[in-house]
Amino acid sequence: MPFSHNPAPSASAEADRVPGRSPQNAEHTTAAPSASAGAGGVPGRSPQGAERTTAPHSGPENRSAPEETPRRAPGPTEATPAPAEAPAAATPAAAEQAKPAKPAAGERRTGHRALLLTLALLAALLLLALLSAGTGAYRIPTADVLASAQHRLGLGGAPLDRVGESVLWNVRLPRVVLALLVGAGLGCAGALMQGVFGNPLAEPGVIGISAGAAVGAVAAIGLGLSFLGNWTVTACAFVAGLVTVSAVYLLSRNGGKTEVVTLILTGIAVNAFAGALIGLFVFFADSGQVNQITFWQLGSLAQATWPKVLAVLPCAVAGLLVAPFYARRLDLLSLGERPARHLGVDVERLRLALILVVALLTAAAVAVAGVITFIGLLVPHLLRMANGPGHRFLVPGSALAGAVVLVAGDLAARTLAQPAELPLGVLTALIGSPFFFWLLRRTRRKQGGWA
Repeated sequence: MPFSHNPAPSASAEADRVPGRSPQNAEHTTAAPSASAGAGGVPGRSPQGAERTTAPHSGPENRSAPEETPRRAPGPTEATPAPAEAPAAATPAAAEQAKPAKPAAGERRTGHRALLLTLALLAALLLLALLSAGTGAYRIPTADVLASAQHRLGLGGAPLDRVGESVLWNVRLPRVVLALLVGAGLGCAGALMQGVFGNPLAEPGVIGISAGAAVGAVAAIGLGLSFLGNWTVTACAFVAGLVTVSAVYLLSRNGGKTEVVTLILTGIAVNAFAGALIGLFVFFADSGQVNQITFWQLGSLAQATWPKVLAVLPCAVAGLLVAPFYARRLDLLSLGERPARHLGVDVERLRLALILVVALLTAAAVAVAGVITFIGLLVPHLLRMANGPGHRFLVPGSALAGAVVLVAGDLAARTLAQPAELPLGVLTALIGSPFFFWLLRRTRRKQGGWA
């Protein structure tokens, strides 16, 4: 039976007509409007391609028609497929992608800046330690300090006279080392607290560590406790600080987890309660005890001895060694709790572990030096402004910078009002309060307001 075709609309369509279409199919076929269809296309194809071509009807007049549309040569506007033997990796672009990724320029700059900051902080700490060891009512030149240290280490040098040796090794150096440990502990604790709470205005005192330790020390002084001799006040302050942190965490826990807002509000309530207890002990204490309580609360390193250095050393070293291992998880936590959980961070366990580390560092520092404020707040901010928020450098860098700041502060406290000595906590508060106010103004200006 002969095929019947509709009249060809053009010469190009006549040349490329597809055999096997019935008149019924031809009625439903639409010519492609594009230039490629006009030049070499098949009539009856839709603009989307051959997949949309209407299938022939299964009537008796179409049973002898071909089942498939014959292939045609690619038109002048169609691209010829690439040879199979040319692999994609052979192209220059693929070869570039196959090379190992190089660190970005910003990352390299950040790494170089972190290295320079570390070297600068180490140099400043060494210089301040030497200057602090030789400065005071009994002046010791820096060269003599180095000579005495070399003699003690068996590396040559020469000892000082009897008074100089006693002043250097029994008074100055214990104070310098204690300032280094306390400053490093407070600085590192501040960086950890700001990372845990996701708030750059957080510090160790937020969750009641300092206030709790002060309650323990004031209770020991006010009640006249002496069961550990000269260590009674230090031990009571340390234990009370740890107990206070544990109480804040347990009171904040609900449904197997804690929230940052609940921790902060609970810490505020516990701080207020601790302040009331301190006031109560002061009210019932005699004049001598009141003077001792007041002096302890102001913060000082005047009572530094080698036994106190050895007492705070294990806690400080343990906390400072453990803290950097949490840097990567703190970076993930800075993205938010939910993204951190999706990336495999156990947020609750991380928060509990870091609160314990902060409690260990802060309670040990407060127990031997009293309440020293603003170190944990200022130091991480200064480093964050200098090198960015990455905790891989921020946590150990805050420990190093905290040591530098407190050694310098203790040197200033000893020399600014000679022969008297300024309380170290008062000096840090005098410097830290204006900086804190400037920080609030800067944060508000960058965020466009608090609302």
